[in-house]
Amino acid sequence: MINALGLLKERRFLPLFTTQFLGAFNDNLFKTALVLFATYQVFNDPQQESYFNALATGLAILPFFVLSALSGQLADTYDKARIIRIVKTAEIGIMLFGGAGIYVAKLGYTNVGIGMMLGAVFMLGTHSTFFGPIKYAILPQHLKDDEVLGGTGLVEAATYLSILMGTVIAGWVSVETAGFLTLAVAAIGWFTGRLVPPAPRAGPMLDVNFNPVTSSWRLVGATMHIPRLFLAICAISFFWTIGSVLIVIFPPLAKNLLTADERVASLMIAIFSVGVAIGSVIINAMLKGKISAKYSPMSVILMAVIVGILSVEARFWVPAPNGGLYGVLEFVRMPQAWLLLLTLMGISITGGMFVVPLYAFLTTTVTKDQTARTVAANNIVNAGAMTVGAIAVIAITAAGVGPEDMLLLVCAMCIISAWIAQKLHLACD
Repeated sequence: MINALGLLKERRFLPLFTTQFLGAFNDNLFKTALVLFATYQVFNDPQQESYFNALATGLAILPFFVLSALSGQLADTYDKARIIRIVKTAEIGIMLFGGAGIYVAKLGYTNVGIGMMLGAVFMLGTHSTFFGPIKYAILPQHLKDDEVLGGTGLVEAATYLSILMGTVIAGWVSVETAGFLTLAVAAIGWFTGRLVPPAPRAGPMLDVNFNPVTSSWRLVGATMHIPRLFLAICAISFFWTIGSVLIVIFPPLAKNLLTADERVASLMIAIFSVGVAIGSVIINAMLKGKISAKYSPMSVILMAVIVGILSVEARFWVPAPNGGLYGVLEFVRMPQAWLLLLTLMGISITGGMFVVPLYAFLTTTVTKDQTARTVAANNIVNAGAMTVGAIAVIAITAAGVGPEDMLLLVCAMCIISAWIAQKLHLACD
Protein backbone atom coordinates (compact mmCIF):
# COMPACT_ATOMS: atom_id res chain seq x y z
CA MET A 1 0.00 0.00 0.00
CA ILE A 2 1.27 3.45 -0.87
CA ASN A 3 1.73 5.51 2.25
CA ALA A 4 -1.20 7.91 2.44
CA LEU A 5 1.07 10.95 2.07
CA GLY A 6 2.63 9.27 -0.96
CA LEU A 7 -0.66 9.81 -2.79
CA LEU A 8 0.21 13.51 -2.93
CA LYS A 9 2.84 12.63 -5.54
CA GLU A 10 0.28 10.94 -7.76
CA ARG A 11 -1.42 12.68 -10.69
CA ARG A 12 -4.52 10.56 -9.99
CA PHE A 13 -4.90 12.26 -6.57
CA LEU A 14 -2.96 15.55 -6.26
CA PRO A 15 -5.08 17.75 -8.62
CA LEU A 16 -8.31 16.67 -6.88
CA PHE A 17 -6.70 17.20 -3.47
CA THR A 18 -5.54 20.71 -4.44
CA THR A 19 -8.83 21.70 -6.08
CA GLN A 20 -10.99 20.68 -3.13
CA PHE A 21 -8.53 22.36 -0.73
CA LEU A 22 -8.80 25.66 -2.60
CA GLY A 23 -12.60 25.41 -2.84
CA ALA A 24 -13.03 24.78 0.88
CA PHE A 25 -10.58 27.60 1.63
CA ASN A 26 -12.60 30.02 -0.46
CA ASP A 27 -15.95 29.02 1.06
CA ASN A 28 -14.69 29.55 4.58
CA LEU A 29 -12.66 32.69 3.93
CA PHE A 30 -15.69 34.41 2.43
CA LYS A 31 -18.27 33.15 4.94
CA THR A 32 -16.06 33.86 7.97
CA ALA A 33 -15.20 37.33 6.68
CA LEU A 34 -18.93 38.03 6.30
CA VAL A 35 -19.81 36.70 9.78
CA LEU A 36 -17.00 38.63 11.49
CA PHE A 37 -17.84 41.80 9.56
CA ALA A 38 -21.48 41.57 10.65
CA THR A 39 -20.69 40.53 14.24
CA TYR A 40 -18.05 43.17 14.96
CA GLN A 41 -18.90 46.06 12.62
CA VAL A 42 -22.64 45.93 11.93
CA PHE A 43 -24.53 44.45 14.89
CA ASN A 44 -24.16 45.29 18.56
CA ASP A 45 -26.59 42.82 20.08
CA PRO A 46 -25.80 39.20 21.07
CA GLN A 47 -29.16 37.85 19.90
CA GLN A 48 -28.94 39.57 16.50
CA GLU A 49 -25.41 38.23 16.08
CA SER A 50 -26.51 34.67 16.81
CA TYR A 51 -29.48 35.02 14.46
CA PHE A 52 -27.29 36.34 11.65
CA ASN A 53 -24.65 33.64 12.10
CA ALA A 54 -27.37 30.99 12.05
CA LEU A 55 -28.87 32.56 8.90
CA ALA A 56 -25.51 32.54 7.11
CA THR A 57 -24.98 28.91 8.13
CA GLY A 58 -28.48 27.98 7.00
CA LEU A 59 -28.03 29.62 3.58
CA ALA A 60 -24.77 27.72 3.08
CA ILE A 61 -26.49 24.44 3.97
CA LEU A 62 -29.80 24.87 2.10
CA PRO A 63 -28.46 23.93 -1.36
CA PHE A 64 -27.22 20.59 0.02
CA PHE A 65 -30.75 19.82 1.13
CA VAL A 66 -32.39 20.84 -2.16
CA LEU A 67 -29.84 19.91 -4.85
CA SER A 68 -27.76 16.99 -3.51
CA ALA A 69 -29.94 14.38 -5.21
CA LEU A 70 -29.44 16.07 -8.58
CA SER A 71 -25.70 16.46 -7.99
CA GLY A 72 -25.36 12.78 -7.10
CA GLN A 73 -27.26 11.66 -10.21
CA LEU A 74 -25.14 13.87 -12.46
CA ALA A 75 -21.89 12.67 -10.87
CA ASP A 76 -22.86 9.02 -11.40
CA THR A 77 -23.97 9.71 -14.99
CA TYR A 78 -21.31 12.00 -16.46
CA ASP A 79 -17.54 12.33 -16.20
CA LYS A 80 -16.81 13.65 -12.71
CA ALA A 81 -13.74 15.56 -13.89
CA ARG A 82 -15.87 17.43 -16.44
CA ILE A 83 -18.36 18.43 -13.72
CA ILE A 84 -15.46 19.70 -11.60
CA ARG A 85 -14.38 22.02 -14.43
CA ILE A 86 -17.90 23.42 -14.84
CA VAL A 87 -18.27 23.98 -11.09
CA LYS A 88 -14.90 25.73 -10.78
CA THR A 89 -15.79 28.06 -13.66
CA ALA A 90 -19.01 29.02 -11.85
CA GLU A 91 -17.00 29.75 -8.68
CA ILE A 92 -15.22 32.63 -10.39
CA GLY A 93 -18.56 34.31 -11.16
CA ILE A 94 -19.77 33.76 -7.58
CA MET A 95 -16.67 35.42 -6.17
CA LEU A 96 -17.10 38.40 -8.49
CA PHE A 97 -20.66 38.84 -7.19
CA GLY A 98 -19.65 38.39 -3.54
CA GLY A 99 -16.76 40.81 -3.90
CA ALA A 100 -19.09 43.40 -5.39
CA GLY A 101 -21.34 42.95 -2.34
CA ILE A 102 -18.41 43.70 -0.03
CA TYR A 103 -17.65 46.99 -1.75
CA VAL A 104 -21.33 47.99 -1.84
CA ALA A 105 -21.50 47.43 1.94
CA LYS A 106 -18.32 49.44 2.55
CA LEU A 107 -19.70 52.31 0.46
CA GLY A 108 -22.47 52.68 3.02
CA TYR A 109 -25.24 50.57 1.47
CA THR A 110 -24.92 48.04 4.27
CA ASN A 111 -28.19 46.18 3.88
CA VAL A 112 -27.81 45.79 0.12
CA GLY A 113 -24.16 44.76 0.42
CA ILE A 114 -24.82 42.18 3.14
CA GLY A 115 -27.75 40.86 1.10
CA MET A 116 -25.42 40.36 -1.87
CA MET A 117 -22.83 38.69 0.35
CA LEU A 118 -25.46 36.34 1.78
CA GLY A 119 -26.50 35.58 -1.80
CA ALA A 120 -22.90 34.65 -2.56
CA VAL A 121 -22.83 32.38 0.51
CA PHE A 122 -25.91 30.60 -0.86
CA MET A 123 -24.29 30.25 -4.29
CA LEU A 124 -21.08 28.95 -2.72
CA GLY A 125 -23.22 26.37 -0.94
CA THR A 126 -24.61 25.40 -4.35
CA HIS A 127 -21.06 25.17 -5.72
CA SER A 128 -20.10 22.85 -2.85
CA THR A 129 -23.26 20.79 -3.32
CA PHE A 130 -22.23 19.80 -6.83
CA PHE A 131 -18.57 19.31 -5.89
CA GLY A 132 -19.22 17.47 -2.60
CA PRO A 133 -20.27 14.02 -3.88
CA ILE A 134 -17.44 14.01 -6.41
CA LYS A 135 -14.56 14.56 -3.99
CA TYR A 136 -15.42 11.30 -2.19
CA ALA A 137 -17.02 9.29 -5.00
CA ILE A 138 -14.07 9.78 -7.36
CA LEU A 139 -11.62 8.19 -4.91
CA PRO A 140 -12.64 4.54 -5.50
CA GLN A 141 -12.20 5.17 -9.24
CA HIS A 142 -8.70 6.63 -8.99
CA LEU A 143 -7.35 4.77 -5.94
CA LYS A 144 -6.82 1.12 -5.04
CA ASP A 145 -9.05 -0.46 -2.41
CA ASP A 146 -6.37 -0.28 0.30
CA GLU A 147 -5.70 3.40 -0.53
CA VAL A 148 -9.27 4.69 -0.15
CA LEU A 149 -9.17 5.21 3.64
CA GLY A 150 -5.85 7.05 3.39
CA GLY A 151 -7.14 9.17 0.52
CA THR A 152 -10.35 9.94 2.40
CA GLY A 153 -8.32 10.94 5.45
CA LEU A 154 -6.15 13.26 3.36
CA VAL A 155 -9.22 14.86 1.76
CA GLU A 156 -10.75 15.41 5.22
CA ALA A 157 -7.47 16.73 6.61
CA ALA A 158 -7.06 19.11 3.67
CA THR A 159 -10.65 20.29 4.03
CA TYR A 160 -10.12 21.25 7.64
CA LEU A 161 -6.68 22.73 7.06
CA SER A 162 -8.27 24.89 4.37
CA ILE A 163 -10.95 25.90 6.86
CA LEU A 164 -8.12 26.74 9.26
CA MET A 165 -6.35 28.96 6.75
CA GLY A 166 -9.53 30.61 5.48
CA THR A 167 -10.76 31.28 9.00
CA VAL A 168 -7.47 32.69 10.28
CA ILE A 169 -6.96 34.91 7.25
CA ALA A 170 -10.55 36.20 7.52
CA GLY A 171 -9.79 37.39 11.06
CA TRP A 172 -6.58 39.17 10.10
CA VAL A 173 -7.34 40.91 6.80
CA SER A 174 -9.95 43.48 5.91
CA VAL A 175 -13.18 42.29 4.38
CA GLU A 176 -12.20 44.01 1.12
CA THR A 177 -8.92 42.08 0.99
CA ALA A 178 -10.82 38.86 1.67
CA GLY A 179 -12.99 39.55 -1.38
CA PHE A 180 -9.94 40.01 -3.60
CA LEU A 181 -8.27 36.84 -2.28
CA THR A 182 -11.34 34.69 -2.91
CA LEU A 183 -11.39 35.74 -6.55
CA ALA A 184 -7.69 34.95 -6.97
CA VAL A 185 -8.06 31.54 -5.31
CA ALA A 186 -11.09 30.72 -7.49
CA ALA A 187 -8.94 31.38 -10.57
CA ILE A 188 -6.19 29.05 -9.30
CA GLY A 189 -8.79 26.38 -8.52
CA TRP A 190 -10.05 26.64 -12.09
CA PHE A 191 -6.57 25.70 -13.38
CA THR A 192 -6.02 22.81 -10.93
CA GLY A 193 -9.51 21.47 -11.66
CA ARG A 194 -8.55 21.04 -15.30
CA LEU A 195 -5.75 18.66 -14.26
CA VAL A 196 -8.04 16.12 -12.56
CA PRO A 197 -7.87 12.87 -14.60
CA PRO A 198 -11.05 11.68 -16.33
CA ALA A 199 -13.51 9.74 -14.18
CA PRO A 200 -16.30 8.53 -16.51
CA ARG A 201 -19.43 6.89 -15.21
CA ALA A 202 -18.91 3.35 -13.93
CA GLY A 203 -22.42 2.10 -14.69
CA PRO A 204 -25.27 2.66 -17.14
CA MET A 205 -26.56 6.10 -18.07
CA LEU A 206 -29.16 7.22 -15.54
CA ASP A 207 -32.52 8.77 -16.32
CA VAL A 208 -31.81 11.97 -14.36
CA ASN A 209 -34.73 13.29 -12.31
CA PHE A 210 -34.45 17.09 -12.19
CA ASN A 211 -37.30 17.54 -9.69
CA PRO A 212 -35.49 18.37 -6.42
CA VAL A 213 -38.33 17.14 -4.17
CA THR A 214 -39.05 13.76 -5.74
CA SER A 215 -35.41 13.05 -6.59
CA SER A 216 -34.33 13.77 -3.00
CA TRP A 217 -37.12 11.66 -1.55
CA ARG A 218 -36.35 8.71 -3.81
CA LEU A 219 -32.60 8.94 -3.32
CA VAL A 220 -32.78 9.06 0.46
CA GLY A 221 -35.38 6.28 0.49
CA ALA A 222 -33.25 4.07 -1.76
CA THR A 223 -30.21 4.57 0.47
CA MET A 224 -31.58 4.73 4.00
CA HIS A 225 -33.40 1.38 3.79
CA ILE A 226 -29.99 -0.32 3.79
CA PRO A 227 -29.25 -0.76 7.54
CA ARG A 228 -25.47 -0.19 7.41
CA LEU A 229 -25.83 2.98 5.33
CA PHE A 230 -28.71 4.20 7.48
CA LEU A 231 -26.59 3.94 10.62
CA ALA A 232 -23.51 5.52 9.01
CA ILE A 233 -25.48 8.45 7.62
CA CYS A 234 -27.29 9.03 10.92
CA ALA A 235 -23.99 9.04 12.82
CA ILE A 236 -22.37 11.46 10.35
CA SER A 237 -25.47 13.70 10.44
CA PHE A 238 -25.40 13.95 14.22
CA PHE A 239 -21.72 14.87 14.01
CA TRP A 240 -22.34 17.67 11.52
CA THR A 241 -25.27 18.93 13.58
CA ILE A 242 -22.85 19.18 16.49
CA GLY A 243 -20.34 20.94 14.25
CA SER A 244 -22.91 23.43 12.98
CA VAL A 245 -23.99 24.31 16.53
CA LEU A 246 -20.37 24.84 17.60
CA ILE A 247 -19.47 26.96 14.57
CA VAL A 248 -22.59 29.13 15.01
CA ILE A 249 -21.94 29.82 18.69
CA PHE A 250 -18.16 30.37 18.48
CA PRO A 251 -18.23 34.07 17.39
CA PRO A 252 -20.85 35.13 20.02
CA LEU A 253 -19.05 32.98 22.61
CA ALA A 254 -15.76 34.72 21.82
CA LYS A 255 -17.22 38.24 21.78
CA ASN A 256 -19.77 38.18 24.59
CA LEU A 257 -18.48 35.58 27.05
CA LEU A 258 -14.74 35.49 26.50
CA THR A 259 -14.78 39.23 25.63
CA ALA A 260 -12.34 38.69 22.76
CA ASP A 261 -12.06 40.35 19.34
CA GLU A 262 -12.67 38.87 15.89
CA ARG A 263 -9.11 37.58 15.56
CA VAL A 264 -9.58 35.44 18.64
CA ALA A 265 -12.91 34.22 17.24
CA SER A 266 -11.19 33.18 14.02
CA LEU A 267 -8.41 31.53 16.05
CA MET A 268 -11.00 29.41 17.88
CA ILE A 269 -12.64 28.23 14.66
CA ALA A 270 -9.21 27.60 13.14
CA ILE A 271 -8.07 25.43 16.05
CA PHE A 272 -11.29 23.45 15.75
CA SER A 273 -10.54 22.91 12.06
CA VAL A 274 -6.89 21.86 12.41
CA GLY A 275 -7.86 19.46 15.20
CA VAL A 276 -10.22 17.57 12.89
CA ALA A 277 -7.38 17.31 10.37
CA ILE A 278 -5.10 15.86 13.05
CA GLY A 279 -7.82 13.43 14.11
CA SER A 280 -8.18 12.31 10.48
CA VAL A 281 -4.50 11.38 10.31
CA ILE A 282 -4.48 9.70 13.74
CA ILE A 283 -7.44 7.43 13.00
CA ASN A 284 -5.93 6.37 9.67
CA ALA A 285 -2.76 5.31 11.50
CA MET A 286 -4.74 3.48 14.21
CA LEU A 287 -6.85 1.55 11.70
CA LYS A 288 -3.84 0.86 9.41
CA GLY A 289 -5.91 1.31 6.28
CA LYS A 290 -8.79 -0.90 7.40
CA ILE A 291 -12.20 0.74 7.13
CA SER A 292 -13.93 0.20 10.47
CA ALA A 293 -16.12 2.08 12.95
CA LYS A 294 -14.67 0.37 16.01
CA TYR A 295 -13.03 3.52 17.40
CA SER A 296 -15.89 5.89 16.54
CA PRO A 297 -18.07 5.35 19.67
CA MET A 298 -15.20 5.95 22.12
CA SER A 299 -13.99 8.95 20.10
CA VAL A 300 -17.31 10.78 20.31
CA ILE A 301 -17.76 9.91 24.01
CA LEU A 302 -14.40 11.54 24.67
CA MET A 303 -15.61 14.49 22.60
CA ALA A 304 -18.67 14.81 24.89
CA VAL A 305 -16.47 14.88 27.99
CA ILE A 306 -14.19 17.54 26.55
CA VAL A 307 -17.14 19.70 25.41
CA GLY A 308 -18.41 19.56 29.01
CA ILE A 309 -15.00 20.75 30.18
CA LEU A 310 -15.19 23.68 27.73
CA SER A 311 -18.57 24.65 29.19
CA VAL A 312 -17.04 24.76 32.67
CA GLU A 313 -14.01 26.73 31.50
CA ALA A 314 -16.23 29.34 29.83
CA ARG A 315 -18.16 29.91 33.06
CA PHE A 316 -14.98 30.75 34.98
CA TRP A 317 -13.46 32.99 32.34
CA VAL A 318 -12.27 36.43 33.53
CA PRO A 319 -13.77 39.09 31.20
CA ALA A 320 -11.73 41.96 29.80
CA PRO A 321 -11.65 45.05 32.03
CA ASN A 322 -13.68 48.18 31.37
CA GLY A 323 -15.99 46.53 28.88
CA GLY A 324 -13.20 46.06 26.32
CA LEU A 325 -12.22 43.08 24.16
CA TYR A 326 -9.06 41.01 24.41
CA GLY A 327 -6.82 41.00 21.35
CA VAL A 328 -4.90 37.85 20.46
CA LEU A 329 -1.82 38.79 22.48
CA GLU A 330 -3.84 39.77 25.54
CA PHE A 331 -5.95 36.62 25.18
CA VAL A 332 -3.04 34.16 25.03
CA ARG A 333 -1.46 35.82 28.08
CA MET A 334 -4.49 34.86 30.16
CA PRO A 335 -3.71 31.86 32.43
CA GLN A 336 -6.90 30.11 31.27
CA ALA A 337 -6.38 30.71 27.56
CA TRP A 338 -4.04 27.83 26.74
CA LEU A 339 -6.19 25.35 28.62
CA LEU A 340 -9.24 26.59 26.72
CA LEU A 341 -7.46 26.33 23.35
CA LEU A 342 -6.21 22.83 24.18
CA THR A 343 -9.76 21.89 25.08
CA LEU A 344 -10.95 23.10 21.67
CA MET A 345 -8.20 21.07 20.04
CA GLY A 346 -9.26 17.97 21.98
CA ILE A 347 -12.88 18.38 20.86
CA SER A 348 -11.90 18.59 17.21
CA ILE A 349 -9.31 15.78 17.26
CA THR A 350 -11.83 13.34 18.71
CA GLY A 351 -14.40 14.60 16.19
CA GLY A 352 -12.05 13.84 13.28
CA MET A 353 -11.36 10.37 14.66
CA PHE A 354 -15.10 9.77 14.79
CA VAL A 355 -16.22 10.90 11.35
CA VAL A 356 -13.45 10.02 8.85
CA PRO A 357 -13.92 6.21 8.93
CA LEU A 358 -17.65 6.72 8.41
CA TYR A 359 -17.09 8.64 5.15
CA ALA A 360 -14.72 5.93 3.92
CA PHE A 361 -17.37 3.38 4.85
CA LEU A 362 -19.97 5.16 2.70
CA THR A 363 -17.84 5.08 -0.45
CA THR A 364 -16.59 1.49 -0.19
CA THR A 365 -19.70 -0.49 0.76
CA VAL A 366 -21.56 0.32 -2.47
CA THR A 367 -20.61 -0.28 -6.10
CA LYS A 368 -18.58 2.40 -7.89
CA ASP A 369 -21.57 3.46 -9.99
CA GLN A 370 -23.53 4.32 -6.82
CA THR A 371 -20.92 6.14 -4.75
CA ALA A 372 -21.84 9.71 -5.76
CA ARG A 373 -25.55 9.11 -5.10
CA THR A 374 -24.73 7.52 -1.73
CA VAL A 375 -22.64 10.56 -0.74
CA ALA A 376 -25.41 12.83 -2.06
CA ALA A 377 -28.03 11.03 0.05
CA ASN A 378 -25.73 11.49 3.03
CA ASN A 379 -25.39 15.20 2.19
CA ILE A 380 -29.19 15.63 2.08
CA VAL A 381 -29.64 14.08 5.51
CA ASN A 382 -26.62 15.99 6.85
CA ALA A 383 -28.03 19.27 5.54
CA GLY A 384 -31.39 18.62 7.15
CA ALA A 385 -29.72 17.80 10.46
CA MET A 386 -27.47 20.86 10.32
CA THR A 387 -30.44 23.07 9.47
CA VAL A 388 -32.23 21.72 12.52
CA GLY A 389 -29.10 22.53 14.52
CA ALA A 390 -29.00 26.13 13.25
CA ILE A 391 -32.73 26.59 13.96
CA ALA A 392 -32.23 25.11 17.42
CA VAL A 393 -29.52 27.68 18.12
CA ILE A 394 -31.93 30.48 17.17
CA ALA A 395 -34.74 29.08 19.32
CA ILE A 396 -32.54 28.34 22.33
CA THR A 397 -30.89 31.75 22.12
CA ALA A 398 -34.32 33.41 21.98
CA ALA A 399 -35.19 31.54 25.18
CA GLY A 400 -32.25 33.24 26.89
CA VAL A 401 -29.85 30.30 26.93
CA GLY A 402 -26.21 31.33 26.67
CA PRO A 403 -23.41 29.63 24.68
CA GLU A 404 -21.95 27.99 27.79
CA ASP A 405 -25.24 26.18 28.43
CA MET A 406 -25.68 25.35 24.75
CA LEU A 407 -22.46 23.35 24.98
CA LEU A 408 -24.27 20.95 27.32
CA LEU A 409 -26.74 20.25 24.52
CA VAL A 410 -23.76 19.33 22.35
CA CYS A 411 -22.66 16.82 25.02
CA ALA A 412 -26.04 15.08 24.84
CA MET A 413 -25.85 14.94 21.04
CA CYS A 414 -22.40 13.32 21.26
CA ILE A 415 -23.84 10.53 23.39
CA ILE A 416 -26.51 9.85 20.76
CA SER A 417 -23.83 9.77 18.07
CA ALA A 418 -21.84 7.23 20.11
CA TRP A 419 -24.90 4.98 20.43
CA ILE A 420 -25.51 5.03 16.66
CA ALA A 421 -21.82 4.42 15.88
CA GLN A 422 -21.76 1.45 18.26
CA LYS A 423 -24.75 -0.08 16.48
CA LEU A 424 -22.92 0.39 13.16
CA HIS A 425 -19.78 -1.23 14.54
CA LEU A 426 -21.71 -4.25 15.81
CA ALA A 427 -23.63 -4.60 12.54
CA CYS A 428 -20.71 -4.34 10.12
CA ASP A 429 -17.31 -4.94 11.70
